Amino acid sequence: MTVIRPEITVLARVRAGMRSLGPSETRVAEIILAQPVEVVDWSTTELAAAAGTSTATVIRACQNLGFRGFQHLRLELARAAPLVHPVTAEVHGDTFDEAVDALRLAQESVHPELIVRAADELRAARRVVLVGNGFSGPPLQDFAMRLSTRGRSVEAPIDPLAQQFAVTSLSAGDVCLALSYSGANVQTLRACTAASEHGAHVILVTSYARSPLGRLADTTIATGPAAVAHDVDPFLARLGHTVVLHALHEQLAEESAQSDVEGIRHAVADALSDD
Repeated sequence: MTVIRPEITVLARVRAGMRSLGPSETRVAEIILAQPVEVVDWSTTELAAAAGTSTATVIRACQNLGFRGFQHLRLELARAAPLVHPVTAEVHGDTFDEAVDALRLAQESVHPELIVRAADELRAARRVVLVGNGFSGPPLQDFAMRLSTRGRSVEAPIDPLAQQFAVTSLSAGDVCLALSYSGANVQTLRACTAASEHGAHVILVTSYARSPLGRLADTTIATGPAAVAHDVDPFLARLGHTVVLHALHEQLAEESAQSDVEGIRHAVADALSDD
């Protein structure tokens, strides 16, 4: 069976914004997600009736979700209506759809010029210290290794205390790059505060620009929150973070000299031959 579904980013915006809505507004969002095609043909009154609320609540919900109002939402849904997606009964279909939503939301949220700016800052830095804790730690370790393949020496301490030691010796002309889903991790905030106080430029990759770290950072790359709530691990949001880090790596690679990576290639070849 094939049904018409609206463009994924419209629904991603609705899902991502639901957590900031009140109970009545949440019911409006749930109806939009459950019946997006039908909503295109509805009036404000009809959507209000379906959600068991008032027309004023419908309009307010649409505005809080990032649209100018209900008519703007209908227009965005209608524009995407020609897209056709097959509906399958795959067991993990929902998970893949949610992952695509998260990546599309990150694509919408991240300004490309910020990637270029952050890459320029990393390229020009005398020292680079990477800071991240909890679930943000592993992606940063991966990023550190990838940067080394471009001839860029970086420091990526795993221990929070070691991070504090590293950033306190930074100064003007150095960069502290932090990764934090919430933008409020206490250990990461302490490290970035110390780096900033010593004159280093702070780059932040996060889901929430409006956060303690977002207010502190000189350059903030925000991917938007994951659309699906999580108990412990914000794994869907980390997909966007990983792509941002890869984009930074690719931007740096564009201007890397061939000699910067020649030795690395030989090292990889030697390692593989000994495996």
